[in-house]
Amino acid sequence: MTVALTEAEPAPAAAPRQRRRRATGRLAVLPLLAFTGVAFGIPALAMLNGAFTVKDPATGATSYSTANLSASLHGAYLTALIGSVKLSAVSAVLAAVLGLPLAQTVVTSRFRALREAVLTAAGVLANFGGVPLAFAFVATLGNSGVLTRRLGLADKGWNLYSFWGLVIVYLYFLIPLMVLTITPALDGLRTQWREAARNNGATALQYWRHVALPVLLPSLLGGLVLLFGSAFAAYATAAAMVGSAVPLVTLQIADAISGNVLVGQENVALALSLDMVLVAGLVMAVYLPLQRRSARWLA
Repeated sequence: MTVALTEAEPAPAAAPRQRRRRATGRLAVLPLLAFTGVAFGIPALAMLNGAFTVKDPATGATSYSTANLSASLHGAYLTALIGSVKLSAVSAVLAAVLGLPLAQTVVTSRFRALREAVLTAAGVLANFGGVPLAFAFVATLGNSGVLTRRLGLADKGWNLYSFWGLVIVYLYFLIPLMVLTITPALDGLRTQWREAARNNGATALQYWRHVALPVLLPSLLGGLVLLFGSAFAAYATAAAMVGSAVPLVTLQIADAISGNVLVGQENVALALSLDMVLVAGLVMAVYLPLQRRSARWLA
C-alpha cells in the first residue's frame, strides 16, 4: 500500500502543469480568432445587414425585408447563378477525370525529379489565374490568336468567348489543383493491397474497381467539391475574357455594384453574395465529412 501511494503522488502535481499548458495553448489562439473575427466576421455581418436592407427611392427610408433575396433568385440573377453552378460543376468533373490519371502517373513514376517538377508546376499553375491567364488564352486561342489562325479554328466554329471556351480556361488551373489534392491520397494506397489483389487473381482493372477507387472515393469527392468551390468563386478570368457573354453570378455582382444595370442595386449585389456564401456553405458541409472519412482509411 505504501508503494502504491508513493507512485500515485506525482499525478496531482502534474495535473496543474497540464492545465496551465492547455490554458497557454488556448491563449495563443486568441490572436488568430481576433484576426478571423475582424477579417471575416465584420464583412459577413455587413453583408447580412445589407442583403436584408431595402431603401425607399422616394423617401430614402430603410427597412428590413427579403426583397433583395427574392430579386436575386429571379430573372437574370437566377440565370447567372445557375450558369455559375453549371460552369463550376462541368469544369470540376472534367478536371477530376483528367487530373486523377495524371496524379497516378506522377505517384508511380520512378523518377523523383519528374515527380517534384510536376508537383511544383502544379502548385504554380493552380494559383495562376485572373487577367494574365485570360490574356494568355486570348493571345493563343482567341479570334486572332496564334493557334486559331494557324489551325484555322475559326472556320471550324471555334469560339473562345463561350461557355466551353471558359471551361477550357478553367481547366488550366483546376487540373493542377486536382493533382495537388489527390496526390496525398494516392500516396496512401498501400502496396500490400495491390499485391493481395494480384495474388488473388485480380486484374489491374479489378483492383481499381473493387479496392483503390472505393478507398479513394471520399478523397475524390472531396477534391471534386474543392474544385467546384474554386471555379464557383473565380471572377477576374471570366470578367477579362468573356465579359457578359456568359452569365455568371460573380459578374452580376460586379455589374450591380457598379450600377451598370440599374442604379441603387448594391444591396441586391449583397444578396447575390449571400447566395454564393450559402452555396459555398453547402459545398463545405459536403467536403469536411468526406475529408474525415478519407483520413481514416489513408492514415
